[in-house]
Amino acid sequence: MEYSVGLDIGTTKIVAIVGRKNERGMIELLGVGRSKSLGVHRGIVSNIAQTIKSIKAAVEEAEKSAKVSIKKVTVGIAGKHIRSLQHSDYIMRENPEAYITEDDIEQLKAQANKLVMLPGEEIIHALPQEYKVDSTEVQEPVGMEGKRLEAKFHVVVGQMGAIKNVVRCVKEAGLEMETLTLEPLASSEAVLTQEEKESGVAIVDIGGGTTDIAVFKDNIIRHTCVIPYGGGIVTEDIKEGCSIIEKHAEQLKVKFGSALPELEKDNISIAIPGLHGKQDKEISLKTLSKIINSRMEEILELVNTELKGYGAYERSKKLIAGIVLTGGGSNLKHLRQLANYITGFESRIGYANEYVANDKNGYLKGPEYATGIGLLMESLRIKERPSHQVQEEPIKTEPKEKEEQEQEENNIEKENPISQHNGEKRNWLQNFVDKLMKELDDRE
Repeated sequence: MEYSVGLDIGTTKIVAIVGRKNERGMIELLGVGRSKSLGVHRGIVSNIAQTIKSIKAAVEEAEKSAKVSIKKVTVGIAGKHIRSLQHSDYIMRENPEAYITEDDIEQLKAQANKLVMLPGEEIIHALPQEYKVDSTEVQEPVGMEGKRLEAKFHVVVGQMGAIKNVVRCVKEAGLEMETLTLEPLASSEAVLTQEEKESGVAIVDIGGGTTDIAVFKDNIIRHTCVIPYGGGIVTEDIKEGCSIIEKHAEQLKVKFGSALPELEKDNISIAIPGLHGKQDKEISLKTLSKIINSRMEEILELVNTELKGYGAYERSKKLIAGIVLTGGGSNLKHLRQLANYITGFESRIGYANEYVANDKNGYLKGPEYATGIGLLMESLRIKERPSHQVQEEPIKTEPKEKEEQEQEENNIEKENPISQHNGEKRNWLQNFVDKLMKELDDRE
């Protein structure tokens, strides 16, 4: 049985989701495993042993639920070490009269991946935004003729140490990593529509340790960033502000939390059990809401600053589809209204279950599962690609050999008319992950 697995290594929880595509192209869930994340702080692995233990617990539960053995997973990465930048690069083609192919696009991407980063940083994604062929802007260069192929890239960068730690944890949990994907990109695949991406939208994924942002316009990724605050710090604020233990603080936030204190009544209080026989403590819902509101305003102001930095308030970059809130933190009551007020954009809560065919009990309906389902969708896409092993570096050939090679590629495309984009080659990060896992094998 063919199936795929998405593994979301979060700050508060680790989720493994097993699924496959049915005949209608919808996701059929086979099993879900969840465990408390004990070794991750604000999206970064801080305790290798605890993280491995948590991954194993989630995967074992998913295996029992799906009745399958899990070997390969698609993993998400986030954390405060993630940053992004814009970069333009180009290649000069040997034969300008030959049609531009996916090989040329991949060669251009490989060129962009050679961009020199700060010490200790590595490129995670180099995502093409706009193309030019001989200085003329084009939407899709494949099939055109030209000498100079140029593109503007959105480059996502992360710390090498943080990436290695994630890879090591997955490997030592007995798993093989298919690919590593930026979590806001995975979440966007699960909750955004093509119309939203076309008209302009920002996805704001409020997780336990970080808030991840991805901005789309004209169906192109325009901006990504990670804010090092999430729902976990709200729980800490409640714990400190109400002088209660973390378990009770989390329960208060989930069951009674509200982002707008103006909508809460003064005379309603919740009794919290005292410790070791001490007297119960009463906490006003209005007081609770004020604590939550203070921190959520701060987080949303940081989101607004990022949107301003992108230029979301300019006419040409305006986010017509507004903001989509997702992640566990978006479950807060009245958060959507607060986001509307602070950013000025219409907001909605993003649910991933519209792509799921058999979630009848609504178990995965919550926005906290958006990243996991997005990673599962990415894994399914990888399996749909043609079985190809592509060379990492383009081979230079003589003109006659190059013509024969192009003719062979054309024949293959005629025999197997699969979308060229679906047949995209492995990116640089996957090659990096493979090399890293080989190093770990050698050490063992």
